[in-house]
Amino acid sequence: MKSSKSIPEKLNGKPYKFAVILGRYNDDIGNELLKNTHETLIKNGAKERNINLFRVPGALEIPVTANALALKDKYDAIICLGVVIKGDTPHFDLVARECYRGLMDISLCSDTPVIFGVLTTNNLKQAKERASKSKMNKGKEFAEAAIEMAMLLKR
Repeated sequence: MKSSKSIPEKLNGKPYKFAVILGRYNDDIGNELLKNTHETLIKNGAKERNINLFRVPGALEIPVTANALALKDKYDAIICLGVVIKGDTPHFDLVARECYRGLMDISLCSDTPVIFGVLTTNNLKQAKERASKSKMNKGKEFAEAAIEMAMLLKR
């Protein structure tokens, strides 16, 4: 079966506009995610002027911001970054679930790809490993997903 829109052989972010939303909570890890995301966008051709950063207090403020940006229909993909680390209370489960649900709703109701780049980890060590360029480099993965989805849906 031939698909009219297949996985691109080479990512090309040059013609697209990206919004990046970053929660300030766990800022040191979030900034590492942002750095790796931004670096990957640029490496794959995105223009600096086409990448806009929006800082919000935490993970629960990310969906409302993503929704407002999606409604403006200005961006070809929205990358949502944040860090939620499990603690001793159910707060972690509530924040992670509601952030995810909110972003999924926006993805399904808009024509704009919304990338869930919010790390949800059991501890600080896991969060640092996922954000690290030398370890898992999730920021790179989130940027690549945004470019791929923009190429797929916004051709």
